[in-house]
Amino acid sequence: MPKHCVNLFSEAGEALARDVSRIPWDAYPRPHMERDSYFSLNGWWRLSVRPRRGEPFSCKIRVPFPPQAPLSGVEREVPQDATLCYECDFTFADLPENGDRILLHVDAADHISLLALNGARVGGHAGGYSAICVDVTPYLQKKNRLCITVMDDDRGIFPYGKQRKKRGGMWYTPVSGIWQSVWLERVPAAYIGELRVESDTEGATLCVEGENAPLSGTVTLHLKEKELQFPLEGGKARITPPDPHLWTPETPYLYHVTVTAGEDVVRSYFALRRIEISEHGGQKKLFLNGKPYFFHGLLDQGYYSDGLFLPATPEGYSQDILLAKHLGFNTLRKHIKVEPERFYFECDRLGMIVMQDMVNNGRYSFLRDTALPTIGCKRRNDRRMHRNETARAAFLTTMEQTVRRLSFHPSVLYWTIFNEGWGQFDHATVYEKLRALDSTRVIDSVSGWFLPPRGDAASDVESPHVYFKPVKLHMGARPVMLSEFGGYSHCVEGHCFNLKRNYGYRVFKTKETLAEAVKALYEEEILPCVRAGLSGAIYTQLSDVEDETNGLVTYDRCVCKVEAEMMQAIAGKLRRACEEVTDEE
Repeated sequence: MPKHCVNLFSEAGEALARDVSRIPWDAYPRPHMERDSYFSLNGWWRLSVRPRRGEPFSCKIRVPFPPQAPLSGVEREVPQDATLCYECDFTFADLPENGDRILLHVDAADHISLLALNGARVGGHAGGYSAICVDVTPYLQKKNRLCITVMDDDRGIFPYGKQRKKRGGMWYTPVSGIWQSVWLERVPAAYIGELRVESDTEGATLCVEGENAPLSGTVTLHLKEKELQFPLEGGKARITPPDPHLWTPETPYLYHVTVTAGEDVVRSYFALRRIEISEHGGQKKLFLNGKPYFFHGLLDQGYYSDGLFLPATPEGYSQDILLAKHLGFNTLRKHIKVEPERFYFECDRLGMIVMQDMVNNGRYSFLRDTALPTIGCKRRNDRRMHRNETARAAFLTTMEQTVRRLSFHPSVLYWTIFNEGWGQFDHATVYEKLRALDSTRVIDSVSGWFLPPRGDAASDVESPHVYFKPVKLHMGARPVMLSEFGGYSHCVEGHCFNLKRNYGYRVFKTKETLAEAVKALYEEEILPCVRAGLSGAIYTQLSDVEDETNGLVTYDRCVCKVEAEMMQAIAGKLRRACEEVTDEE
């Protein structure tokens, strides 16, 4: 880390750094499909780093934090062409009997992973944002050595998001190796591999999937006053609660269920809600549960000052969500990063809509992807952009993995495929592939620019970004989502990562001038657009990230730069502006 940059610790991060014996991130990693068996392998591992060029080094590392993060105990740069070899020893006294299986999970590692247990190779995986699950039963002993080798990739083939070797400005410190939880669980010989849900405003269909998955059983719905049972037949169960309660950010009602299939038992949940496009006040708009809804949101990069890709504890997610709600927001745009499932569970539980970006790959060009679009060159045929077939295939694979991993969550209402042209290619074909994977959510093909040609149907919304000029939007044949704007910067002394350089789109020296500008931006520019039919607006951004000081809260989450009373008042005006159109109909 450069000398002019400083470590910033959250309160939870300071506590974890002091307690070297504490197992980090020991909460159950997969809340939507929970079993009684859970054995965490997080904690201190041995790490050997072997770069292609330069000196190798070895050290201890606190998993699941990446080695670049202060909370990893390593906190040093790792060459992006390096091979990282992780080792841990663990005892597993209760070896499986009667056909039970032991599954090993690595919830994410960047980018290419090979797994070996007691000297035997047990699995491999490519992709830095998707989970690995392998059956290790034949190789498990009472005393075990697990080795995970992770090779980073710096060619732009695999999706990488905001990571960049030369970090700075809107690019952030890259991560390497394991960055989500490593854990074991016991399952019967025939077990539920995946649990999916398809819901509407009247009921939900739970689907059991996976190899050896038992296809018959029961689903028990736990209500306050009673329990109801529904048959699981052919791998599906239709659940129709009496007097349905619908999920919204204001009333995030979750139904809790127990799924029994053969000998396997898992606890889960679902919600009833529907997102759709309909006409309202003469304009196409986004509707939630049959009513027009204004998506008042923040851009959420998912970076943390002490854990980089992770907060110090899973509770860091709920703190971010509750802060956003306290400021009047109902939506987070998860920006070109896929989080651990705990994040989406907290959004489900606490009531926060998620607009989920796919993670970009491909080479970024400042001239093509930023400079020219900023001066107005925003429409371009993308069929021949980013023609590397290997990179295209890697993007599509990661997109499918993202949808399969996150489509369970009721808070996820909106997919964004490409952002500002980064890695963008043949959006019309990719739109159709995503629509085939998920027919229930809104799809934003091209957020920002390189917009589809006028008349192009391969996006559900128009999705402009507006910086450096007043927000003036024209409503069209599709709902309009202002998917980025704002970016106002204010550096809070003692809570800035970079002591020499800060990044934002307008700079304010005091909290007072920042607040005045934010208020004017919403009241003078966003409110008129809402009255004209705007469906949502995503302010940049939730938190500072490294050089970027345009968050509403500092990078360490210690100081909020705006007052909740002012932001709640703005949210009320946006909501009433939407309701006024309803009253006119």
